[in-house]
Amino acid sequence: MTKILGASLPNMPWEDRPAGYKMPVWRYSGNPIIGRDGNRRSNSVFNSAVVPFNGGFAGLFRCDSRSVSMDLFAGFSEDGVHWRIDDEPISFTGEDEEILVREYRYDPRVCLLDGKYYITWCNGYHGPTIGVGWTEDFRTFHQLENAFLPYNRNGVLFPRKIDGLYAMLSRPSDTGHTPFGDIFISRSPDMKFWGMHRHVMSTVPGDRSAWQSTKIGAGPIPIETDEGWLLIYHGVITTCNGFVYRMGAALLDRDEPWKVLCRGADYILAPYELYECVGDVPNVTFPCAALADADTGRIAIYYGCADTVTGLAFTTVDDLLAYIRENSL
Repeated sequence: MTKILGASLPNMPWEDRPAGYKMPVWRYSGNPIIGRDGNRRSNSVFNSAVVPFNGGFAGLFRCDSRSVSMDLFAGFSEDGVHWRIDDEPISFTGEDEEILVREYRYDPRVCLLDGKYYITWCNGYHGPTIGVGWTEDFRTFHQLENAFLPYNRNGVLFPRKIDGLYAMLSRPSDTGHTPFGDIFISRSPDMKFWGMHRHVMSTVPGDRSAWQSTKIGAGPIPIETDEGWLLIYHGVITTCNGFVYRMGAALLDRDEPWKVLCRGADYILAPYELYECVGDVPNVTFPCAALADADTGRIAIYYGCADTVTGLAFTTVDDLLAYIRENSL
């Protein structure tokens, strides 16, 4: 059995696999867990980040308003399923007023690292780039320098330093909806200056794994195991009806995570239910957060559905690794 290297989380949300269900990831029976009216002015709530906090759970949620303004909102939950999301977006403090100017903020990730909850998100600064900040209480938020020049998305931190350096996955992009994109890793000594960029994974041309042929991007914070870093990511295909977003998984080397040890050719979850296929952007399952219990190997995945609502799905580290090894590229 593969061992998750992390904390026990006995109170994380969980449902057993439905009888007869064959896929490695299964949906929560009460999906979607957050509807599009998650706070007072929201048009949609999706692509959000969740972490354990103070015996329960906290998170940052992408809430697009009824004016379709994209911003980040704090939320809290006792059980990881039922959420109270603030009506007002979070506000950052920082050393440089120029960096604090808000154009738009969306698709956050939250990573517990060095005793702080570090936040990365797609930050508008003359185009999309990776914003970086931190909080200790999900009430006061501190913004650091943007990690990169525009254009970049899907900035995802590793939950510990690797060889003494912070590490972040990202996907260079463009100003629009980006019909391309590979995953890269960058490292930093201080969470301010990022370099030592290395390529991690490319899209897959042809029809060997066509669901990830247009672009790919990192999803939740990588989960450390005794066999490597478990990375859950999204992959996109361009169809005659536009983009379709599905989930995949890969295993990265623990010491050199730009080296891919195993990567699934088959997706692990795809738009199937009505709330995943119909919404503001149809046919999207977009993972942004995962909870993991080291004692049981259980994993709960939070994902955006059709850019409209938030879903929850479950797997185990053994189920996921067995599946991608059986269907490896």
